[in-house]
Amino acid sequence: MTPLVLVHGFMGGSAQWQAQIAVFSEAYDVVAVDLPGFGANNHLPVLHSISAFAEWVIAELRRKGVERYHLLGHSMGGMIVQEMARRDHDHIERLVLYGTGAVGVLPGRFETIEQSKARASADGAKATARRISATWFLDQENAPAFEACAAIAEKAAPEAIQAGLDAMQGWRGDDLLQDIKPETLVIWGEGDRTYPWQQTQLLWNAIPRARLAVVPNCAHAVHLEMADVFNLLVANFLSREMPSPVSLGAPAM
Repeated sequence: MTPLVLVHGFMGGSAQWQAQIAVFSEAYDVVAVDLPGFGANNHLPVLHSISAFAEWVIAELRRKGVERYHLLGHSMGGMIVQEMARRDHDHIERLVLYGTGAVGVLPGRFETIEQSKARASADGAKATARRISATWFLDQENAPAFEACAAIAEKAAPEAIQAGLDAMQGWRGDDLLQDIKPETLVIWGEGDRTYPWQQTQLLWNAIPRARLAVVPNCAHAVHLEMADVFNLLVANFLSREMPSPVSLGAPAM
């Protein structure tokens, strides 16, 4: 079976993919990584750049014997897999960019990177984990999946929070999107408070073989808020021949 590699975002972890692992493990060897400083790897030395994260994931896949694979990245993980798609494109069959963008410093983000860094220092890791996790959901703290998501975020090492923010702040890949070779699916929740539509539109328009799915009534955590819809979109993309260019529910331009 072709491996499906899942790369979580800022303050995430492999445990957040349970609803996907349960479905996709029937057809794929699912590899859900924990990035250094986060989740089950919160004890590892932190990394300070998106490029370093990409190199770490590629090395981890080779260590596990993974050669050819499908690749899915969420949020900061979507930035990481964009770098992987450039560095390891001969090994990637299909690519999913989910709730992400091509610029680390995001206009329209719920708060600036600098504000996040200052608040993380002042509030501490646990409060930061809960506050940022709430922004992922349309209903914020009242979302059914919020507590479980926040518990995963709370595992992030304090130094990893600052390092992750530094990594995003120092990265942009908008000038290199045309170099992404794998067939790509871009997924965006229409209520996403972190990545505005302009970022999603850029990915969709600039990546040569990109398709788009916009999911209504959810925010930054489509895979948790509407897991069945998310799983169906990804499963269809990975298993079917690609149709002519189509947008699923794209906003009016």
